[in-house]
Amino acid sequence: MKELTKAEEQIMQIIWKTDGGFVKDIVAEFDDPKPAYNTVSTIIRILETKGFLDHKSFGKTYQYFPLVSKEEYQHGFFKKFINNYFDNSFRGLLSFFSKEGDLSIEEMEEIKKIMQTEIENKKAGR
Repeated sequence: MKELTKAEEQIMQIIWKTDGGFVKDIVAEFDDPKPAYNTVSTIIRILETKGFLDHKSFGKTYQYFPLVSKEEYQHGFFKKFINNYFDNSFRGLLSFFSKEGDLSIEEMEEIKKIMQTEIENKKAGR
């Protein structure tokens, strides 16, 4: 899966949140100062070329919708991130965040509970 630029990701975040829409609807979701309509339209066409979006035609206007879910993108992004920065080691990632991430004891306890639940699910074959 191709990686998104910062501008593309901003637009995809809006599209994922709203489940798509017309360019004017997407522009309206931005905080002020809003980007230019033509800028958003250009980035949307790039996202279509990359395979992230498609559209339905309504005369001369288009309604855009996601082809890639946020979850699909997250999965690919984090897999690549962990591979590139932590030598494909989840242990390395967790170690980094526990030492450098300023996690509170409560957050670490919650992570521990999540991991224990996952261990039990895997042992049970779920």
